Parts: sequence; C-alpha cells; structure tokens
Amino acid sequence: MLETLNTTAQELAEKIRNKTAKIAVIGAGYVGLPLALGYARRGFTVTAIDDNVQKVGKLNEGVNYITPDEELKGLVEGKKLSATTDYSILKDADVITICVPTPLSKHKEPDISYVVSVTEQIMKYLKKGHLVVLESTTYPGTTEEVILPRLQSTGLVLGEEFYLAFSPERVDPGNPVYNTYNTPKIIGGVTKACTELTKLLYEQIIDVVHTTESPREAEMVKLLENIFRCVNIAMVNELALLCKKMGIDIWEVIEKASTKPFGFMPFYPGPGLGGHCIPIDPFYLTWKAREYDFHTKFIELAGEINDSMPYHVVAMAIDAMSIQKKSLNGAKVLVLGAAYKKDIDDYRESPSLKIIELLEEKGAVVEYNDEFITTLKVKDRLMKSVTWKNLKDYDCVIVATNHSYYDYQQIIAESKLVIDTHNATGERKNPKVFVL
Repeated sequence: MLETLNTTAQELAEKIRNKTAKIAVIGAGYVGLPLALGYARRGFTVTAIDDNVQKVGKLNEGVNYITPDEELKGLVEGKKLSATTDYSILKDADVITICVPTPLSKHKEPDISYVVSVTEQIMKYLKKGHLVVLESTTYPGTTEEVILPRLQSTGLVLGEEFYLAFSPERVDPGNPVYNTYNTPKIIGGVTKACTELTKLLYEQIIDVVHTTESPREAEMVKLLENIFRCVNIAMVNELALLCKKMGIDIWEVIEKASTKPFGFMPFYPGPGLGGHCIPIDPFYLTWKAREYDFHTKFIELAGEINDSMPYHVVAMAIDAMSIQKKSLNGAKVLVLGAAYKKDIDDYRESPSLKIIELLEEKGAVVEYNDEFITTLKVKDRLMKSVTWKNLKDYDCVIVATNHSYYDYQQIIAESKLVIDTHNATGERKNPKVFVL
C-alpha cells in the first residue's frame, strides 16, 4: 500500500523507516512520556511538549517522574529526548502526537478544551508532510469533527499534504505484564494514506498494530473497552450489596464462578472507580449519544452504581462502629491508600477522596497513608500521609487501596475495627473486620 502513496507520503514513510523523522509528543504524562521514551529508545529524535514547567525541567535533567528509569537520563544526554513548553518546535517536527487530558466538566460532559487548544497551536505550524495523531480518549467523531476542520482551515490538503489519525492509548498503570510496547495498538486514519503512515509509525515501537476503517471505529474501540469494565464492575458491586443483605459471601461466589473455564470473567467489588479512563469514558459516549436521540440507560446506571460505592463504604463504617457502641462523629479514622489502584502513585478520580470527604462530613477526624502519594489534595486543602503502623491510635481503619506494602495481618491484629473494601485481609469471618 505504501508504494501507491504520493511523493509527500513516501518521503515521510522513508523518514519513519530510517528513524530520521522528528517526533513531537504533546503532553508528557502517563501516556505521552512512555510513548516519547519508546520512540527515543528506537533511535528517533523526540521532543516532549508540556505546559508544566516542573515536568519539563525534570525531563531535561533526565528524571522520570512516572516510573523509576535510568534509561531516560541516557536518552536525554544522547540528545534523543528533550522537553519544552515552546510549541514553535512543531515547525521542525514530522510527526505530532497529542496525549493531553480529556476530563469531564462538573456536569459530566466532555471537556475537550485541551485537545482544541493544542490543535490550534498545531495549526500555526502545520506544514506539508506533517502526520498528526490523537491519542487522548474521546467521543466518536472528535478527530474528524474537531481536529480535521481546524487543520484543513490552513489550506493544506488532507491525505496529500498532511495526515491525520486516531490511535487510542491503552496504558494500564502498574501492570507488570503489559506496557505501552507489548499492548496491541489500534489505528484509525481519516484516509487510507493516513492509516498506512500511522501504522508504519507505530510498528517501529509496538509489537502488534491493528487498523480500523475510520477514526470513529478506533474512538469507539477505546470506549467499548472501558465501558465493558465499568458495567461489569457496577454489576458485581450491586451484587456485593445484595449478597451482604442476604448473608452470602460474594467473594466466595466469585471464586467458585471463576472455576468455569468458559463464559465467565471475574470482576471484583470495590469502593468505587478511579483513574482517568473507566469513571470518565462512559460519559463521553453518553453525551455523544444524545446527538442521535439515544439514551444509554445501561451505561448511565452503571455509572450511578459505581459512584455510590464510597457512600456504602462510609455506611459500613457507621454500622460497624455502632455495633461497638461507638459513633463515627468524633472518631479517629485512618484511610489506607489514596491511589485509585494498588501500587501506583495516581489518585485521579480515586474513591479515597470521596470517602475522606464523606467521613469528615460525618464528623470523623480523618488521616490517610499512602507511601506512593505523600501529599493529597482533598477539595481545597492538602493532607499529608502519616505512618500506617500506629494502628492502635484509630477507632477505625479503612483499607481503601490494597497496596502490597501493607502487612494485613498486622492491620488485623492491631486495629480496633477494619473496613476492608478489597478483601485484602481475607478475614471475612473475623468479628472486627468488615469486608465489602
């Protein structure tokens, strides 16, 4: 297919093959930095662009602020990777990848202002031969409805003079097996030329690359992946609440159901959803569906159930303390874990934040521990992590994130009362341990 492309595309393809293509990655976070590292590692010259001056400074010093990594320093010293806040370097790039946040507004509607903002920066420097790839998760249609018209307004011709595609990020922070490079990649170009060039690009660093018919399919792939998890987690959360009332051990139910070698995939209850993807992405599709006079009731219900879980955790604490003839009002509570999943330092959308807020609303005096997150912003104030080992000082200990460094036997032995939201202790019959 590549041999049928025009001269401009063939020249870019040759640059990609021989690693002389200069790559700009906009957004140096959990998605952008590993991507930039991957390209630099394979011999490309990469510039990360980020508005955060502190991040830029650390990168130029060779400091990886996401994962411990000695390789970054060598790539920086070898002039293969650098960082800047200056978008004018785009004029010298051949490939531009967008890896910026796509949060929700307070009304749970898509906020693509970061995508729009960087696209307008790209417009200033767009030139013949540029390949632009959006990786930020968004609703189907964003690439063609938001980015494409802006780039076309420069007068350059899509598929002949510049190229545009969507390729959803599939990062799973903390996953010991799958990373940016061995997780299969999905590519959806606006034209066939766009798809072929983007496929060639990612094949330089990714083991397996798949293509779709258009960016819309690729955008929907990402949403389907995360909605699948959101809905199934909601289902098991609801079953956990029902089983609690029925006196059934949901954890044993899941364990035994998992013995079926087909037709079942285990999901586990928890205190709520966190991270940038699963709690947010379903609402992108819900919002877009309204344009087609379609209401995603199933997805919205799943979101409501998952959003309600921190309230159930606090209700468990109130009930458990009342059994001990104590009140949550005035009680000293330790929340173990602030990250949204175990053994990472990311607390975006973490249910721990809501749990802390609700506990304080009930009059509890709350402290938290997380060795990965030494400072936590809750509403408009900062909290500092305390040691987790002074367990006897607290009326109630809540395991909100099941970090591996916790000694759960010590937690059981020394705590007066434990609310375990992940069955981390495995002590479902201990009278002072209350498991979700």
